[in-house]
Amino acid sequence: MTFTRTLAFAIVAAVVPLSVQAHRAWLLPAATVLSSENPWVTVDAAVSNDIFHMDWAPLRLDSLVVTAPDGTTVTPQNTHTGKYRSSFDLELTQKGTYRVAIVNAGLMASYEQNGERKRWRGTPERFAQEIPKNADNVQVTQSAGRIETFITSGSPTENALKPTGNGLELVPVTHPNDLFAGEAATFKLFLDGKPAADLDVVVIPGGMRYRSAQGDINAKTGADGEFVVTWPTAGMYWLEASISDDKTSVPPATRRRASYVGTFEVLPQ
Repeated sequence: MTFTRTLAFAIVAAVVPLSVQAHRAWLLPAATVLSSENPWVTVDAAVSNDIFHMDWAPLRLDSLVVTAPDGTTVTPQNTHTGKYRSSFDLELTQKGTYRVAIVNAGLMASYEQNGERKRWRGTPERFAQEIPKNADNVQVTQSAGRIETFITSGSPTENALKPTGNGLELVPVTHPNDLFAGEAATFKLFLDGKPAADLDVVVIPGGMRYRSAQGDINAKTGADGEFVVTWPTAGMYWLEASISDDKTSVPPATRRRASYVGTFEVLPQ
């Protein structure tokens, strides 16, 4: 993917909720629950029109973080980025639950120079160096995005599920690798370590390429950030939530946008 294409997607993603965009980002493990006799799993990462169908662009792995059951960071192996997807392998040397996440944070800006509208994305440190001094109508947004999934070898554990306190995060009440068709699962969304109330949550089952409708499941967080999803069938599901406000922590941003995307595997009864 060229820098221009990457930047274009990032800007669109910051402005419009992912659930109504043509392109959606995701991580897709080959399986999320594995026996101790199968210590390897492959994960694909992409941005696509149809969820879990690789048809637009790879998801870059520069900010990939894999947290092991004991809380340490694991280095993925055999990383590769192709035309439509990235992929990597994880050796599950520890028993328990791993958290696999791509976490991005920074600034996005638009400005005018000599009558031409331009866009920029980068770190706060680069902002002062790269935005022209004669730029007009500069608009800056602080952004934070998390795209993640969970993988368990053997029995589920909780240590890797602890929130970091940064951005929009999922805090499981029901373990994310203990999901079954026909059952309800309870999760919470936290923003910078505090409950994120009144957020719309969209869940879409995989296989939408072969349906005439997306099959959305909609939920909303309560005052404590909690929401409930009842899984209609077994399969892989994509979950998304986002928020936009003026509670920035990095100058000179005047707006903040945070997003969360998760992939969950629901097993048959």
